[in-house]
Amino acid sequence: MAASSPRVSSPPYSTASPSYAPAVKRVGTHNGSFHCDEALGCFMIRLSSKFCGADIVRTRDPKVLDDLDAVLDVGGIYDPIRDRYDHHQKGFEEVFGYGFSTKLSSAGLVYKHFGKEIIAKELQLDEEHPNVHLLYLAIYKSFMEAIDAIDNGINRYDTDQPPRYVNNTHLSSRVGRLNLDWIDPDQSAEKENEAFRRAMALAGAEFLDSVRFHVRSWLPARSIVVECLQARYDVDPSGEVMVLNRFCPWKLHLFELEEEMKIDPPIKYVLYQDERSKSWRVQAVAVSPDSFESRKALPAQWRGLRDTELSNQTGIPGCVFVHMSGFIGGNQTLEGALAMARGALKL
Repeated sequence: MAASSPRVSSPPYSTASPSYAPAVKRVGTHNGSFHCDEALGCFMIRLSSKFCGADIVRTRDPKVLDDLDAVLDVGGIYDPIRDRYDHHQKGFEEVFGYGFSTKLSSAGLVYKHFGKEIIAKELQLDEEHPNVHLLYLAIYKSFMEAIDAIDNGINRYDTDQPPRYVNNTHLSSRVGRLNLDWIDPDQSAEKENEAFRRAMALAGAEFLDSVRFHVRSWLPARSIVVECLQARYDVDPSGEVMVLNRFCPWKLHLFELEEEMKIDPPIKYVLYQDERSKSWRVQAVAVSPDSFESRKALPAQWRGLRDTELSNQTGIPGCVFVHMSGFIGGNQTLEGALAMARGALKL
């Protein structure tokens, strides 16, 4: 199969003047059934300067693989100096580092060695810029690590109990479904390589979506939360109330930044303006990102009350509501919301 049609992609350069055209690099991966890790790895490595527009060669023939410029997910060798990125060999235990302990797949290996370059290009910054490093870690945590774990058969939870439900909607599953169906009468190398091209496009599009989300949304939001955390003592002497000067997704940033910045005492309430009603919200911070329990819920005697009744109970003008669980409340003004937060701290 390898000899008949191993190539997936065509050279990106014009062949009109072959004497001046640079040689196109060739990146190898295995043929046969494919997975998300090598599809994504092949997509990512072609975003690098070193392998920009490289041909993808799908084969298991060792003689062919030895002659290629890079090899992913096959060959039994991890050697970044030689651009060999397999993870199946005995004794392979490579991880991303920076506190992550999940064993890498071929996609994780490519990201480890080329991720900063890809992100720096998207940000149009030098690879050593602090923002590049921030995104490098954030994208691994939110996108890449799951692909590594799924490919290596690592459960999300330390348990021997069967899962309560089946999840076949994640990226690795969707890439897997692009493999040729066993009942397809055409099982040729050409048809298989066409399916692999679709897998590369699918995995690559989601990777770029993740990178661009982090560049456009995640990084600016983090900057806002940093600034507001630094100003917390200007809001209240306790240091336990944070006011967002502009609404943004703040929850995950807050937990990470509290740890990084060694915030003590931790934030109990976050205040922000509701864009639709223009009133202000007082939100109790949860004990952890995935918990419904608050560090300090709004007082029990306020919960379920609204408007005048709530204002009379609190002694604070302009109250709008407090949720029955006490995780959030509202006031017509910033001053009123801050008074609610300060009052709740004392009760």
